[in-house]
Parts: sequence; structure tokens; C-alpha cells
Amino acid sequence: MASKFVWYELMTSDAPGAESFYRDVVGWSARDAGMTNLKYTLLLVGEIPVAGLMQCPPDVPQGQGGPGWLGYVGVADVDATLAQAQKLGASVHRAPTDIPGVGRFAVLADPQGAVFALFKPNGASTPPAPMTPGTIGWHELHAADAEKAFAFYSALFGWQRTQAIDMGPLGIYQVFGDESAPMGFGGMFNKPAEEAQPYWLYYFAVADIDAAAARVTASGGIVRREPQQVPGGAWIIQGQDPQGATFALVGMRRNGSA
Repeated sequence: MASKFVWYELMTSDAPGAESFYRDVVGWSARDAGMTNLKYTLLLVGEIPVAGLMQCPPDVPQGQGGPGWLGYVGVADVDATLAQAQKLGASVHRAPTDIPGVGRFAVLADPQGAVFALFKPNGASTPPAPMTPGTIGWHELHAADAEKAFAFYSALFGWQRTQAIDMGPLGIYQVFGDESAPMGFGGMFNKPAEEAQPYWLYYFAVADIDAAAARVTASGGIVRREPQQVPGGAWIIQGQDPQGATFALVGMRRNGSA
């Protein structure tokens, strides 16, 4: 079975403000992780943690040049996977590090500069059902060269091509998955020219896309792409939180609009 994203983390310039925003928009609850040397907030669906949030130290540069979301891919051996990634052209942002009682992780960038992380948890967990509001419903790579990017991630994680969607001027949108997710759990494409750097975009599931879009603006964020229907019937928006981190939402349209 292929490796999948298992954790998500927001590094932000205003942790209390970001927590309030995502509580309002996504519906997450929050609690302190109880770390002795670090203020780290867990974001939860019910009682299940699905993401984390922390203040970016002023002397630590962000992978994207500002506040941003980081996705962690679960692997059996962080050190071995990192070594393989380097052979495939990745660069290391943070060497393998242990989090006492939690697991081991490393942060890296793919050969085109998109930042992600590797994670080996100490124990198993049961995530909420897919597309439950508050879960992460899709993973999207805005690549400089999607074909080369797919070759990298396929070799590293065992991701498989599922379907290719022709987006006209934007080119081919390559959906990827594995035997457990034949319809895919993410996609990648050649980023628009106005996007300066390749990056991963994460889609948070909501029950009503229009109501969620209204909450984004009401809570001080920006809707950068209005509700748009995607194959399968779901609707998406892309947005920016008040601190500048890019995110996306996915859900159904409940107001009867087509």
C-alpha cells in the first residue's frame, strides 16, 4: 500500500488568531498538546486530532516564505525514506528528529521546491471517516513540471496514476491514488505562471461550501476562488487566512444552486 498524508500543521504568525479563524471556518475544536517546551495546539474532529498549529519562531524562515500549511506523509522509516528522497533530488530542510512520545519526522522539499514532511508515529491511530467535515479531503500539488513531480513521488511513496483530467489551457490534472483509493486521494498539475513557487495545497472538508465561503470572509480571510464544481459532484473554494496561509475547502452545495 502506498504512503499517505497522515498529519497537517500550520505554522503561523498569529497562533490565537489562526485558531479562531479555523474554528469558525472549518469547525475544528482545539486543545493544547501539553508539550513542555513548545506551545502546540491540536485541531480536532470530535475527539480525534487531525492537524496541529503553532506560532512560527521569528528566527525560523517558513518553507513558503510566510505562514503556511505543511503536510506529513506517513512512512515506515523516516531516515531511509529521506535518504531515498535525496537520491531522487530532494533537499533537506530539517534532519530526522524525534518528538518524545509522538514519533519521528523530517522536513524536506521535492526537486522543484515544494515542501512536505515525513512522519513515523509511535503508535497507530484511527482517523475519522473520509470527507467527514474537518478532515482533509484532497491533496493538490502545484508543480513546476507535473510529469517530473509525479515520477518523484511515485518512486518515493508508491503513488499510482488513476485518472488524467484535461483542464484546457491549464493542461492535464493528474489524479493519484493506490489500491485502497482507486479514485485517488490527490492530484497534481503545472502551476499557473503567477504562482511563484511550487507548493502543496490541502482541502479541508466542510458540510456546505457556500456557508463555509461566507464564514471565510466573515472571519477575516479571503476567498481567492469562488465555489467551483469538480468531477464527482463536490464543490471547492480556495482561500487565504488572515495571516496569509493558503488553504482550500471541499464540500457539497446545499442551497440548491447548480
